Amino acid sequence: MSLVNGYTSTTTSSSSSSSSSQSSAKGKESVVMNGSVTNGATIQTEKSIEEMKGQFRNMRLERRSSSSVASSIPGHEKCPFHFDLELDHKPPTREDMIPNLAASYRSLLKDLGEDPEREGLLKTPERAAKAMLYFTKGYDQTIEDVMNGAIFDEDHDDLVIVKDIEMFSVCEHHLVPFWGKVSVGYLPNKKVVGLSKVARIVEIFSRRLQVQERLTKQIALALVEAIQPTGVGVVVEGTHMCMVMRGVQKVSSKTTTSTMLGVFRDDPKTREEFLTLVK
Repeated sequence: MSLVNGYTSTTTSSSSSSSSSQSSAKGKESVVMNGSVTNGATIQTEKSIEEMKGQFRNMRLERRSSSSVASSIPGHEKCPFHFDLELDHKPPTREDMIPNLAASYRSLLKDLGEDPEREGLLKTPERAAKAMLYFTKGYDQTIEDVMNGAIFDEDHDDLVIVKDIEMFSVCEHHLVPFWGKVSVGYLPNKKVVGLSKVARIVEIFSRRLQVQERLTKQIALALVEAIQPTGVGVVVEGTHMCMVMRGVQKVSSKTTTSTMLGVFRDDPKTREEFLTLVK
């Protein structure tokens, strides 16, 4: 597994892993070692939190400015179908969308030269519509919904890691599945989150049309939004059907992405501890 220390990175490998690049933290006034903060900790912690908040705000603004659809339709400024970090504007209910989606699948079958009226395909359009809505149910969920108040004051400042969370998603380029495992770690800042909520954050963002690189960063930024930790690290390893059943058809290939924020980015020892524990 190859990770570029301190930044969101992507590697794809079939059987071997590339070595990690090393970063230096010399000259910093405050250092975090094995989860413990020393000299200048308060200033450095506040700085890290503000930097992460700034990254989150910038990502929201970038998504907003890049959406020509959102800017041209009044009332859709916060529509999750246009940029998926702002979910205040709710789309139609899942049930309301089934007829139109089913009609689209029926048209697709005809275009493929099939007969949608034959026995084996008679109910396929509706089944496919319901399946796609389930695969993308994350559009209907918000961080506040899944947290449900499960954030607790706790004087704990050592690593918290939830590893090997199963993940299933749909590639937005080919509409075929990709799946794998997610490991999430954070250094609390007087607050911890219910462990199951970490898995639910993964579920929110994986149950959408995705690319693995964006999914990795969204999980990290969502945890920052929820509890403002001093640092967050996320590693995702995935198998993509767009590489397995089409194109290059490399069955054994896996893609690894990572995002490091706060002290996970700034301090090599904290980052190294996290990466060692999630192996």
